[in-house]
Amino acid sequence: MNGLPDGQPDAPVRLVRPYAMTGGRTLSSYADLEMETLVSTTSRGESSADLSLERRSIALLCRDILSIAEISARLDLPLGVTRVLVGDMADEGLVHVHRPAQAGERPDLALLERVLYGLRTI
Repeated sequence: MNGLPDGQPDAPVRLVRPYAMTGGRTLSSYADLEMETLVSTTSRGESSADLSLERRSIALLCRDILSIAEISARLDLPLGVTRVLVGDMADEGLVHVHRPAQAGERPDLALLERVLYGLRTI
């Protein structure tokens, strides 16, 4: 018995604990990645074959620009773990982090066009 009502499938069991995915770290060198920070895969990230399951999943998802929050939700990972993984991948040149514009700064036009394209495809 799985403890679920009859007819419901077993919930997937995560084999690796979230803290193990980050080596127990809660921060990367990309500290303060906001949940709305956008992420896209670089050509290096596209061609890397020796990535862990989670990193490979992030690289595949971010072929389309996604926010940290969307990555976390789609992969069913805690937000903190997603921030560390994305930060590490950015350090390695596997993804590009598009930080939100700060007050007084103009957002990058190319970034806005990519976001608009992403919204239109939804």
